[in-house]
Amino acid sequence: MLWSLLKILAFVVIVAALALGASWLMETQGALRLSLGGWEFTLGPLQTVIAVVILLLALWIVLKILGLLLATFHFLNGDETAISRYFDRDRERRGFDALSQSLIALASGEGRLALIKAQRAEKLLDRPEVTALLLAQAAEAAGDTRRAAEAWKALLGNEETRFVGIRGLLRQKLAEGDTATALKLAEKAFALKPRHGEAQDILLKLQSESADWKGARETLSAQARSGALPRDVWKRRDAILALQEAKTLIDESATPEAREAAIAANRASPDLIPAAAMAARSLIEKGDKKTATRVLRKAWEAQPHPDLAAAFAEIEPDETPAARLARFRTLTAIHPESEESRLLQAELCIAAEDFPAARRALGDLPTRHPTQRALAIMAAVERGEGSDDAVVRGWLAKALTAPRGKQWCCDQCHAVHSEWTPICPNCNGFDTLSWREPPENAGPSSTGAEILPLLVASGPRPAPAPDEPPPIDIEAIARRAN
Repeated sequence: MLWSLLKILAFVVIVAALALGASWLMETQGALRLSLGGWEFTLGPLQTVIAVVILLLALWIVLKILGLLLATFHFLNGDETAISRYFDRDRERRGFDALSQSLIALASGEGRLALIKAQRAEKLLDRPEVTALLLAQAAEAAGDTRRAAEAWKALLGNEETRFVGIRGLLRQKLAEGDTATALKLAEKAFALKPRHGEAQDILLKLQSESADWKGARETLSAQARSGALPRDVWKRRDAILALQEAKTLIDESATPEAREAAIAANRASPDLIPAAAMAARSLIEKGDKKTATRVLRKAWEAQPHPDLAAAFAEIEPDETPAARLARFRTLTAIHPESEESRLLQAELCIAAEDFPAARRALGDLPTRHPTQRALAIMAAVERGEGSDDAVVRGWLAKALTAPRGKQWCCDQCHAVHSEWTPICPNCNGFDTLSWREPPENAGPSSTGAEILPLLVASGPRPAPAPDEPPPIDIEAIARRAN
């Protein structure tokens, strides 16, 4: 309020001063005579002041015109001037408009429109680190891989955007399936940013796929140092890579170094079943059966598994079925109620032809959790005890459509594999296989065609001779134990 009052008072004072000045000039005596080209002009004091003001204004206009002409000359000559700056600002404004429109189109999934706007932004703006990146992404969205590759390569010349360019080219090569070039790009990306999580994961995956286990272990150590992996996960994955490295050495030549590598992998992760089995076999080759038994016992405590039982059988390959049954109690007594221990005990009893003991070992597994293995063992038990053929065929018919039990399953894609591998062949996931029962997505058909062989076999057939062995091959059922 006070400030507005002061401005009004100042305006009134100025107007009053100008009025007094004009009045004083009009009352002042005297005149100004100007003679120009035979013309004579007489100006009073007030007229003289007005003429001076008009003259100064005309001079200012002339100077501005001369400055405009000079700026136009410099503009045409290529020099930076106010005119050039005006056009530069307008060009920059249009470039940023195209840039924003390209971003909106890219976010909307309009790849072709995004590419057109990105190309326009590239022409209008002198920001290659921004326009080249947007152009590459827009070209990828539009399916123009050649243009995208050119844009990614353009980013390699700038030190600040070199990693982004390598990452973009790496993703392109992975999509094309060019793993050899992708591996080289991943190594460069890892060298630029060793702590970058995605670069670590991709490099580890590519090194594992190319069987570069030593390089993969170095990458895994870098992941652990950067804090990307918990220590227990790092130890297990390092053991997996050490195991694969040992397998490679054993495949090439069974050297002492290979055996030691397998044993070291087992020490790093005693619960890793393939490492325990390989370490035990290495110790068996060295003649250290006692340590091999201890290794397998420790792994069995973590998780009973058929591969461990197979390695345990190799410790004494020439023993009788009865001796084997007695020696295997070292394992089966650890988790006596586990499904694997009970199935293993039943198979060993069948091999020793102690069928009542095999039935006791199975217990209620064939009815509580019927799997193909449990039902096949039950059929062998029935055959061994002399049951009717219809009873045996009944158990086998159930086994045809029963679940297969625990297998190596991928935790990502749920693919089932017959053997353990560090990388899932289906989804290329690293350390994703676990020993568990997969979800069953198949069952008996509506027509019951899967039991047709049994129905055909149940027709009339010649009676077996008195000394003819049973048609069910018990040795095939018991071969797991041998």
